[in-house]
Amino acid sequence: MQRSDDPGLLRFLFGMTAPVGRRSYLVTGVALMALKYAIDAGLIYGTTGHVWTPWEFLSPLLSTREAILRGGNAWALLVMLAASLPFTWIGLAMTVRRAEDAGESPLLALLFLVPGVNFALLLALSLWPTAPRPETAVPAKQAPTGAVAPHEGIRAALLGVAFGLVLAVGITLFSTLVLREYGYTLFFITPTLVGACSGYVYNRTRDRGTGATIGVGLLALLMVGGALLLLAIEGALCLLMAAPLAAPLGILGAMIGQALASSARVGGGSIVALVFALPILTAVEAWLPAPLVEREVRTTIVVDAPPAAVWPNVVGFVELDAPPAWIYELGVAYPLRARIEGEGVGAVRHCEFTTGAFVEPITAWEPGRRLAFDVVAQPAPMHELSPYRHVHPPHLDGYFRSRRGEFRLRDLGDGRTELSGSTWYTLDLAPTTYWALWTDALIHGIHRRALAHVARLSERGAVSVPAAIDDVAGVSSGASPRGE
Repeated sequence: MQRSDDPGLLRFLFGMTAPVGRRSYLVTGVALMALKYAIDAGLIYGTTGHVWTPWEFLSPLLSTREAILRGGNAWALLVMLAASLPFTWIGLAMTVRRAEDAGESPLLALLFLVPGVNFALLLALSLWPTAPRPETAVPAKQAPTGAVAPHEGIRAALLGVAFGLVLAVGITLFSTLVLREYGYTLFFITPTLVGACSGYVYNRTRDRGTGATIGVGLLALLMVGGALLLLAIEGALCLLMAAPLAAPLGILGAMIGQALASSARVGGGSIVALVFALPILTAVEAWLPAPLVEREVRTTIVVDAPPAAVWPNVVGFVELDAPPAWIYELGVAYPLRARIEGEGVGAVRHCEFTTGAFVEPITAWEPGRRLAFDVVAQPAPMHELSPYRHVHPPHLDGYFRSRRGEFRLRDLGDGRTELSGSTWYTLDLAPTTYWALWTDALIHGIHRRALAHVARLSERGAVSVPAAIDDVAGVSSGASPRGE
């Protein structure tokens, strides 16, 4: 039979009131780590066949997961990201209560967000004894007696939003313009701290309820996005892409802030110290950059034409006039046409996008079968959507880098061709697992647009590069293709 003071498993894991002793903290932490390892290891093995070792799981380098889940696995990245959110919440919620149980500041729980440090924190708090309790429990912070001023809640909400706004804009300016760092601290820790700080300020004098606190946290993030847009630091499209990651983290942070506000061990000085610690953490991350991992995105279609008819339209293609999908209309670059200078290995292909041209020296020229190339120059990946005429944030310069590409043609033997296009790229944005979901999907969209255009041209007998017909004919007759 469950005791009357037993909070139940769900409230114990996800709640913010049930005390957490060191033994239950250690046992629950180890059990959840084992469960998370099993989920990640099973997902990685099922997707790639790689055996995910405990050492790789414990590594603070988030890129180790990305190095294994390289390409063609957007669903796996999405599942891994979604699965991490409840574990993050449980870890934060239990660490807040364990710190209070040990007589320490609940602000220690925010160290749980720092990769590598979180494991050391788990061990330390598992060894920290429970602090003595006074005989008579007194609420850490009591609501003031007397009538509440009618506008006090609005004032507290505005102060919370303002605090979060100043914190986020300041750290964004420091990280992107000074350090030129788009990392884990900026995209993962900062939204959580914006929610935590706004939630703390909003509930500092009295507990105003979880729903209202979450609203204040989300409003703070919304104001941050508006400020970055109006200050021409970011464009609307990138803010839209960041929102699915920032919103749940902001909600989580707001609830943590509400809990911190009820603790007698957290004062304004602690919050100020936390604010000053954030740029230090950002600078450390910039000083220790994660290695770049090359990803492959491959897209395949079937063309109702033989390889000999498809090859001249792969080498180069005329104006692409089909309307793009909505996200490309908003500013993401998409292909318009492709032309080639020369023939064979050493020729240079120019694939022209809405933002400029990719310069692609040919590295493999196998008529009717394979065309491969390096990328030695590329335009910006997008035009930012902004109220200003020219907005060019630093992340448009080199943070997404296309490395090489390839087209493969396979004769299906019935007058049709299997045509596939591959792009290999690197991404210097963290958490890479999240941003790769966007880049993989956008590259697939670009591939589908170009491949569908090649298919339409080939199926109606159009020839974009007439000289390429001779190369296919030469291969069919046994002659060496030109340029080899």
